[in-house]
Amino acid sequence: MPDRAALVAEWREALARRPALAAPLQVWTDLIDRWAEWTVLPPSPLTWSADACRERWERGVPLLAEAPLALSPESVEPLLGPVIERMAGASLARHESLRRLAEAWDRGELGPAALLPIDEKQGAAMVAERFGLPAPLVAMLAVAALRPALEVHLAAVRDLPEGVWQPAGCPWCGSPAAWSDLVEDGRRRLACHTCAGAWLGPRLRCPFCEIWQSGALVRLVAAGADEGYFVEGCRTCRGYLKGVDRRQRWNAHSALVEDWSTPHLDLIAERQGFHRPTAAITHLAGSAG
Repeated sequence: MPDRAALVAEWREALARRPALAAPLQVWTDLIDRWAEWTVLPPSPLTWSADACRERWERGVPLLAEAPLALSPESVEPLLGPVIERMAGASLARHESLRRLAEAWDRGELGPAALLPIDEKQGAAMVAERFGLPAPLVAMLAVAALRPALEVHLAAVRDLPEGVWQPAGCPWCGSPAAWSDLVEDGRRRLACHTCAGAWLGPRLRCPFCEIWQSGALVRLVAAGADEGYFVEGCRTCRGYLKGVDRRQRWNAHSALVEDWSTPHLDLIAERQGFHRPTAAITHLAGSAG
């Protein structure tokens, strides 16, 4: 079982390092606290064999694209509802879209699986198009509602053989990468906030459009108190990913905590004309698309 009390403690410690951000980041604090209090029995763990998982990964198919998610809408509503309310209150332009989404959810037209990026026509893409919402906000709904359940559901199928998974998204749920670590041997480890998965990815390839072109990636390296942190932006698709070099910051927190506690790095990237497909605090505040 995931140690949610440890996540709460880690988040509190991160905010203690940056006390001025405690108030602006209250939305994340509230969500992490709700995760810790979530007591609903999650869906039964996925118990596919290593061969069954590998076969799908070799085809470039994330596991949840072919594994039905037996999670009732009612079980995640205590997590999903407050985030929808926060989004609606932060942007009048999105209020109507979110109201229609909530009504469709109440009518049973949408369920938890609809928040996952199944493919270009189903799941999250369909929700974004149908209700006129930016993709990062739909991604945030998936993180808020599904992460606690998916951590348990996928715990037994995390053994990803190196080199088997080639697509850019998460091998387990298909979500875009949300964070990048440079680990002790210099390799790049990508992280998914939706299901808490982590996997190795090529350092010279864009984690979104997958371009390998020389010079396509630009790195903005932080200095001073933020030494060891960086932002990687793609000149082709204009997507960006934040990260930390753990060889320099050996005491860095987990990917989600580091990402959500460094909103100033998102502002740096946005001012350079980059965007991210996963939610930042700027999206929730209604200041980004």
